[in-house]
Amino acid sequence: MATPSQPERKKIIVEHENATGKMSFLEHLTELRKRIIYSLIAVGLGLCVGLYFSDRAFGYLAHPMLKALRDAKLEDRLIYTSPLGPLQLFITVGLYVGIVLASPYVLWQIWLFVAPGLYRHERRAVLTFIFSSLALFLSGMAFAYWVMLPMTLSFLISFPGPYRAMISMNDYFDMTLVILLGLGIVFQLPILIFFLSLFGIVTPRFLWSNFRYAILIISILAAVITPTTDALTMTIFMAPMVVLYLMGIGVSALVARHKRRSEAIARAGAR
Repeated sequence: MATPSQPERKKIIVEHENATGKMSFLEHLTELRKRIIYSLIAVGLGLCVGLYFSDRAFGYLAHPMLKALRDAKLEDRLIYTSPLGPLQLFITVGLYVGIVLASPYVLWQIWLFVAPGLYRHERRAVLTFIFSSLALFLSGMAFAYWVMLPMTLSFLISFPGPYRAMISMNDYFDMTLVILLGLGIVFQLPILIFFLSLFGIVTPRFLWSNFRYAILIISILAAVITPTTDALTMTIFMAPMVVLYLMGIGVSALVARHKRRSEAIARAGAR
């Protein structure tokens, strides 16, 4: 990312002061309230749509579980153990679907509130961060749904013992949500390394020289988080984390190069 020249920096400061100086503290509060109200309305509308598609959404989430039951030659049916179970699940799934549908508009409202107080180059950086973080989060959820969830369920269903599988749909939804959100968060590792590199806490050389310790930590983390005990599932869980760590080293190298370039420009300007 190119560093702005001295005239450009002065122009940016003037634009920033003009943008933020036009609003008083009370006007900022009024603007914040407006953005919160718009966001809540969007979530409410999303909830209405989510409730309409709640059954289909849960059917999509339940597909890996039903497939695992069929593969194990068991009845592909989920049960509920409380009279309120179906209603509770219906509302919960609808709420999550509504939040997902409303999230782009909510992020847009947050951006409209924050953007006037940022420099132009900071706006580009924040947008890049938002899109990168969202893409990594969705990639983590996709990996969880298409890879981790089927393997985990197949292992758990085939667990030996004098048992008969009677899977509660509420318990299954809770477990699925933990796996999807957990891997979505784990896939934020390059973003975490970016900020650590930005504040000088880690460097590319440090990350690379401690690669074997990172593998050890990833192995321990995989052993703790993975709900199964077989080595294959743990290895599959570890593989994307190792790739994400290597991506983080690349991100850290880009940050370090940008810092060196900025320092060189600053030294040249001081002369």
